[in-house]
Amino acid sequence: MASTSRGEALALPRVTCPNHPDALLVEDYRAGDMICPECGLVVGDRVIDVGSEWRTFTNEKATKDPSRVGDAQNPLLNGGDLTTMISKGTGAASFDEFGNSKYQNRRTMSSSDRAMLNAFKEITTMADRINLPRNIIDRTNNLFKQVYEQKSLKGRANDAIASACLYIACRQEGVPRTFKEICAVSRISKKEIGRCFKLILKALETSVDLITTGDFMSRFCSNLGLPKQVQMAATFIARKAVELDLVPGRSPISVAAAAIYMASQASAEKKTQKEIGDIAGVADVTIRQSYRLIYPRASDLFPTDFKFDTPVDKLPQL
Repeated sequence: MASTSRGEALALPRVTCPNHPDALLVEDYRAGDMICPECGLVVGDRVIDVGSEWRTFTNEKATKDPSRVGDAQNPLLNGGDLTTMISKGTGAASFDEFGNSKYQNRRTMSSSDRAMLNAFKEITTMADRINLPRNIIDRTNNLFKQVYEQKSLKGRANDAIASACLYIACRQEGVPRTFKEICAVSRISKKEIGRCFKLILKALETSVDLITTGDFMSRFCSNLGLPKQVQMAATFIARKAVELDLVPGRSPISVAAAAIYMASQASAEKKTQKEIGDIAGVADVTIRQSYRLIYPRASDLFPTDFKFDTPVDKLPQL
């Protein structure tokens, strides 16, 4: 008998051998069986091949599609995409005396599936704009499906829920993005995404790790074209400033931006507040306020092996 192991709430069921749960099952496509390579047990039978029935070549007409099996199954949709489409009739027997088609397609997808499919497309579009990998898209889709089926955020726009789910998925996968970065690729305001973010965490009873300055440092420095030495110095400055409690109440993003500004000004690769602010998504005045808090202890913040192009006492005081 097949045993199904269920891991996290977001994981899909997995068929395993009851005697060897870690073994990779071998699929016999001709017989439709899934066999355990360790003991030879037929774990699953009558496996459905969801691949295309026929091959479609590029030089064939776009209207000619010999495939009769439809798209691959989507486990996120309730119907599993098991739908049938009736093609347009060509003979006289396909039409009645008024010229209307005798066989017509009903609505092949429920309204809930259609709404989820549109949300999944929007999530994929947003993720592609900021170069997020496939695993984050899959986690976002699962989060949206859970929220949508619970109906705990009724009255909120699906685009806002999708944007908030993308923000949560990024933080859960360890590659957090700022609210402004999510806003830049969506049509929803920062305030609305923030509201949905809090409501989703409460509805799903989940949590996200606190963001730190190190989560953004490498990406910000890379986008600014700063060398590795400046990035390491900025990371050290930000971490030291937090340890010495020099920036109480400041967001990690503004602290990271101020640390990058200080490290760049001490090196040969100097960057202005505006350049850093455009990449980090913070205002110039915010960088200045955080910089003023860490400037008095600048001599204690740099790593010992840092090569100064501008001495600490010659750094801008703002």
